[in-house]
Amino acid sequence: MKKFLQFPHPFFSARPTWKWFILINVLIGATMSALDVSIVNVAMPTLKNEFNTTMAVVEWVAMAYMLTLTIFLPFFGRLADMFGRSRLYNAGFVVFTVGSLFCGMAASAPFIIAARVLQAVGAGLLQANSVALITQAFPANERGKAIGIQGAVQAIAMAVGPFVGGILIASVGWRAVFYINIPIGILGTIAGLLILPPNQKVAKKESIDYLGTIFFASGLAFLVLVFNEGVKLGWGSNTIIVYSLHACILLGLFVFTELRVEHPLIDLKLFKNSTFLIGNLTGMLSYYVLFAVLFLMPFYFEKVLNYSPALTGSLLTPIPLAMAIVAPFAGHISDKYGSRIMTSSGMLVSAIACFSLLFLGVHIHLALLVGELILLGVGMGLFTPPNNSAIMGAAPKEKLGVAGGILNMMRSLGLIFGVDISGVIFTTLEHKYLADKGYANVQHIFHDSRIPLAMKDHAFMRGFLVVIGVLMVLNVVAAFLSTAKKERGAADPEAANAAKEFDGI
Repeated sequence: MKKFLQFPHPFFSARPTWKWFILINVLIGATMSALDVSIVNVAMPTLKNEFNTTMAVVEWVAMAYMLTLTIFLPFFGRLADMFGRSRLYNAGFVVFTVGSLFCGMAASAPFIIAARVLQAVGAGLLQANSVALITQAFPANERGKAIGIQGAVQAIAMAVGPFVGGILIASVGWRAVFYINIPIGILGTIAGLLILPPNQKVAKKESIDYLGTIFFASGLAFLVLVFNEGVKLGWGSNTIIVYSLHACILLGLFVFTELRVEHPLIDLKLFKNSTFLIGNLTGMLSYYVLFAVLFLMPFYFEKVLNYSPALTGSLLTPIPLAMAIVAPFAGHISDKYGSRIMTSSGMLVSAIACFSLLFLGVHIHLALLVGELILLGVGMGLFTPPNNSAIMGAAPKEKLGVAGGILNMMRSLGLIFGVDISGVIFTTLEHKYLADKGYANVQHIFHDSRIPLAMKDHAFMRGFLVVIGVLMVLNVVAAFLSTAKKERGAADPEAANAAKEFDGI
């Protein structure tokens, strides 16, 4: 009995393939968190009716989750470096599962919003440690392949999420959207106890940077609120100005604090490494592009082309599926030839895909459009795993948790900025076009019967195509920056030494 209760269990830890068991456990968490993000969006209209509340309140079901997740990722990564990645990863399973249970039991909008915050804490513990656990388990020459597999699983989960969510809501009810996480979370917790490596003892006890954490979390929260609320409240409104000032002051205080404390929340010296700095910056740009497209394309399909929601969802599926197919191969190739050629190529392919979207109009060739969306997914699949592998390879072993937290935080910021900034550009140009035609201050364009249908389409395309042009430029910028990264090896002694350490784990 005593042998059976050993953690990790000898059945897994004594095998040469132990690292693959660790990856499988990480994939369980990746599936659960990625599925939850996409599946809950489908339930938003149902939640609005269920709780008899406004859309502004229901939006916080998603907003509270994303805000909590984004601002605490580096903190959770730091805690993992101090107290053990396996311990906190398993805690993430437990917290996420309990949060899902509370979401399913919710009887009011405030309750489910609070439960989503708890869910986000669990997701943060999982995400901050997932890539770090992979990096710790796999040698440098296999890291890209493993991260590519993780990316593929996440993409598939995101692709099937809306489909699964629609079926569950129609056949069982909206609560099943949250309850589905419970068996997955229980499985992940048990597997984590049996599989994940023992927590390594920290050689030197370090204190938690509470002041830096408060400055960073609150400053980042205000920054996210600026971009989320700017369109609704107006960019010149007193509220947005106050939010902006708070964000600048608090983030400035955070940098001031981090440069002076002995054990900072985020060691800013990490950003002296060009691979780490450029990798995170280009990673944010890539998610900016991806989610801007995923945000705008449904409006194009439904408002301009008059496609049904079901067809719209089907047409967006090729993007994550293409990412899922390409990602493992991209990671494997980057293990052999380095990340630079894969990341720069991926962004150039994405730029070509955005360039092809510039020729869209009110009439299209559907097969050609699907091909363009597949091309975008291929570009993102080529870029993401090699870039994530390069970022983690550039971080010292004792800071893998913080590095993983920053990586995922930048991904979340890319999602937020991609949707919000693209929405601002699109809305501004669309309204300007209509104002020039004599229809100023229109609130609900496609429901306004005064405006000719052809004019509505042209107003939409004016904003849409400018946004796509901006995304194409961002892809080119990211491709150029990717070429500036130092490759692992002689060109980057720090990364090379880190790689040697990982090979010995």
